[in-house]
Amino acid sequence: MIHPLLQRLHQSTLTPLRDIHWTPELFGILLVYFVQGAVGLARLATSFYLKDSLGLSPSQVAALMGVAMSPWILKPLYGLLSDTVPVAGYRRRPYLLLSGLLGCGAWLGMALWAPTAGLATLWMVLGSLAVAVGDVIVDSLVVERVHGSDWAGTGTLQSLTWGATALGSLLTAYLGGALLAHYPPQVVFGLTAFLPLFIALAAWVIADQPVVLSQGWDPLQQQVGQVWRALRQPSILLPVLFVFVWQATPSADAALFYFVTNDLGFGPEFLGQVRLVTSIASLLGVGIFQVYLRRIPLRPLFGWMTVISAGLGLTSLILVYHLNRDWGIDDHWFSLGDSLVLTVAGQIAFMPVLVLAARLCPPGIEATLFALLMSAFNLAGFLSQELGSLLMHGLGVTETDFSRLGLLLILTNLSTLLPLPFLGWLPEESITLGGAELEAEAHASLESFLRDVQAEEAETALAMEGVSLAETDPT
Repeated sequence: MIHPLLQRLHQSTLTPLRDIHWTPELFGILLVYFVQGAVGLARLATSFYLKDSLGLSPSQVAALMGVAMSPWILKPLYGLLSDTVPVAGYRRRPYLLLSGLLGCGAWLGMALWAPTAGLATLWMVLGSLAVAVGDVIVDSLVVERVHGSDWAGTGTLQSLTWGATALGSLLTAYLGGALLAHYPPQVVFGLTAFLPLFIALAAWVIADQPVVLSQGWDPLQQQVGQVWRALRQPSILLPVLFVFVWQATPSADAALFYFVTNDLGFGPEFLGQVRLVTSIASLLGVGIFQVYLRRIPLRPLFGWMTVISAGLGLTSLILVYHLNRDWGIDDHWFSLGDSLVLTVAGQIAFMPVLVLAARLCPPGIEATLFALLMSAFNLAGFLSQELGSLLMHGLGVTETDFSRLGLLLILTNLSTLLPLPFLGWLPEESITLGGAELEAEAHASLESFLRDVQAEEAETALAMEGVSLAETDPT
């Protein structure tokens, strides 16, 4: 399978890459995405620090992780600020610079002063905020680039950006576990603090044209109104609702982490190897989507991937009940294979969300609207962690008691089937290069609506002008 995949990947991905206009700005954008993956260097260190150094339970860790990702829910606010409130006359570059500096400071805080769960949460929230702000800026730059491109071209650029994130994760995945095997988590946090500085460096190659600082709240109000009108379009709203339901189901990740470390005895170095495998799997998932799946209609693609992912998720029960040992398969090998398959399926399922969101953002509000669309995913991820925390607490799954972990996994995986009745909210049309039916329909509807809104605003302005003239006319 690998050799045919590489051949087709060269034809459908590497060849279209030659048509992309490679500029210093694009390399800067990809560097920001790369850093987003590379800060995963501290992921294992964070988990072990919360578990061992602070002594938190699985449900507490799950709840805290949900809080730590809360800045991602507010991405539309960062988009609004970027689109309407320039800093020193620029809309993109200063925000990237602030993002890099804030991220560096947050990880230094984790390294030097995080003796309590409260302070650790504060630094994690600030670190998430830094990455989220940078993500909004580069997302808007990518969306600006895909205007005028077909669906296949959009998929290529989205695959490239997410491939950069996966590459960053790949290069730091094993290193995070290897360092943790020999050094305390604070050392890993300190090293991670250097990575966000590359975001600050990338800011200097962004082609950001100076703009005049707007006065008053009118531009911001107009921006909010335009985004709200666009979001009310069924071609945007319904897919967002589906993504929300799809991702809001409870997660058992924290409980599984405690199980593999406390019950199976997996150490940080091996878990670093697992992260390396999952990073490779992410790249593989991007490649499979780019080569085989990017032209398949969204509705059947999501439907099948939801069912397949739910079924594959249940394979963790084999590890929980030690059935793999009866089959002569070591826990380590089974965990590696299971993580690879699950990551590939998850990456394939998420890529169409990015393509759809990017193609539905009209010019002028791309940072805000794209951030709003992706915030549905992030809010759902927050709810997933918090619901998982409540479920762990209710079932009594702790750092030492895993007797009901199997039931927890069954409930969390079967819950992922809940969105299936809402598949009709997704577009049915095929995402093909020649037809581009979905893109044409969505854009025609959205552009027509925005033209009507602009016409109404112009008529209102003329009417108000007429009223003003009538009031000052002596006749």
